[in-house]
Amino acid sequence: MRKNWLLCILILGAVALLANARVPGPSFRFTSIDFPGAVLTQPQGINPGGEIVGLYKDTAGKQHGFLLSSGQFTSIDYPGAISTDARGIGPSGEIVGAFTNMPGGTPNIHGYLMSQGKFSEVQYPGHLGTIAQRIGPNGDIYGCNHDTDFMATMHGFRRTADGYTQLDVPASMNNGATPDGSLVAGLYTDMMTGLTHGYLVKNGNFEPFDVPGSNLTQAWDMNPAGDVVGNYRDTTGKSHGFLLKAGQFTSLDFPSAINTQARGINPGGEVVGWYIDSTGHTHGFLRSVGQ
Repeated sequence: MRKNWLLCILILGAVALLANARVPGPSFRFTSIDFPGAVLTQPQGINPGGEIVGLYKDTAGKQHGFLLSSGQFTSIDYPGAISTDARGIGPSGEIVGAFTNMPGGTPNIHGYLMSQGKFSEVQYPGHLGTIAQRIGPNGDIYGCNHDTDFMATMHGFRRTADGYTQLDVPASMNNGATPDGSLVAGLYTDMMTGLTHGYLVKNGNFEPFDVPGSNLTQAWDMNPAGDVVGNYRDTTGKSHGFLLKAGQFTSLDFPSAINTQARGINPGGEVVGWYIDSTGHTHGFLRSVGQ
């Protein structure tokens, strides 16, 4: 009887130890990204294979898009443009972004699609300007159209094989979506308060959200699992990246940075964006996931 009693105590003790055991979670590693010779580098998107696109400025101040694939950088310049960026990259390597062909602000910003090295313009019919932000695995493109500004005349859009559809919310921009388009993430500015918020569109229902305690929230991308990345500004004016996963917010800050912006996320949870260091220089980053 005494042996059975001692055995029960040992079993209960072992169960308690297992219950309190801490299972290691995933670890994260930040890596800086700098286009060779650039004075500024800002990654914007990453695909399932880890290919990264973004923008950089050369020593003359001209802006170019870039692709980082297998450790090699390639410049991207829309033909005849005075400024180009690259914002999203699909699983098969298709790239979308925006270019400016002449000075003059928002009317002269247009979207593009680059597929197999060939450019085609992405332009919402009936509007002056367009930005192509993301491209899905089925070729759907998300972004915004606008006319005279990035506020009241700007609306988020989706382009499918059937054409363009527009989000009926002023000052909005669609920035990421699940592959079937049933869930979309973006940002908008409330025209009454002047405050910028993130949003989700779930099967057509518009749902604004904010990082708790922030006075600005911008959602910039979404992966197939519905995880969202973006940036927010705290009450001291400092900007941080964020990850919204399963309803929980996590801040993303490059070590020792004075400003961090998260811009893209892929199915594996890798995040890209950019940060400003203590000297005021802007660098890109990759936050990779490991065990």
